[in-house]
Amino acid sequence: MPGHPMLLNRRRFRLALPMALAMLASFALTASANESPLAWRDARQLVLVLTADWDATTGTLQRYEWRDGRWQAVDAAADITVGRTGSAWGAGLHPADLPGPQKREGDGKAPAGVFALGDAFGYAAHAGTRMPYRPMHVTSYCIDVPASPLYNRIIDTRETGEAAAAGSTEPMRLDLHNDGDPRYRAGLVIQHNANAVPGAGSCIFAHLWRQPGEATAGCTAMAAPTMESLLAWLRPQARPVFVLMPRDEYARYAQAWRLPLPEAAR
Repeated sequence: MPGHPMLLNRRRFRLALPMALAMLASFALTASANESPLAWRDARQLVLVLTADWDATTGTLQRYEWRDGRWQAVDAAADITVGRTGSAWGAGLHPADLPGPQKREGDGKAPAGVFALGDAFGYAAHAGTRMPYRPMHVTSYCIDVPASPLYNRIIDTRETGEAAAAGSTEPMRLDLHNDGDPRYRAGLVIQHNANAVPGAGSCIFAHLWRQPGEATAGCTAMAAPTMESLLAWLRPQARPVFVLMPRDEYARYAQAWRLPLPEAAR
């Protein structure tokens, strides 16, 4: 019968179904449009460090530029070293809480992930780089004391007072504090834990090594020619990023994170 409740319900369902599908499609489009874009989507320069696995202390560094809609290698890969106990996910531009080891203060691990690059620094008054440059002095320290309000910052005790550096194990003029140590003669700040979360790790740099193959306390170390080429190449307006990962992890995330494809990363 035309007025039977079951027939009426079927008609209502047929009328409502197209509207519901249209609403779902609209919701999907809106959700897609509102997804958070990659924080490094504007990067046009990329420094890629790859290691064999989480425990590896050596690896390679290669530079890339974004040209013609893809990442293109600038030069051949160079040898580097990382933390004395390998690497672990750090706090950077990439998503947090990824499966795997997590970087902590004093663990001897280099932070893995995608990071912005900060100032260049060194022993000389000036350097051959377009990055912002900070000359280091005997009074310069990076604060690796989690309880300090200056945690994960480079300070000059002439400005902050000597008490501000109490407990720090990171004098920035290693040559003056450690018998001519050359490691911080030229370097770059890797912006790991930029929010200075206590205990999440501090004072992470790219810097020189004393000798090939020598692991670090958590930084990425390299030969002087590699560092000189890196500093000369970097341009702040290219929004450069620093990427460090074990190869298997890199293969898992490279495409989704708009990084150089694994087959192009040697």
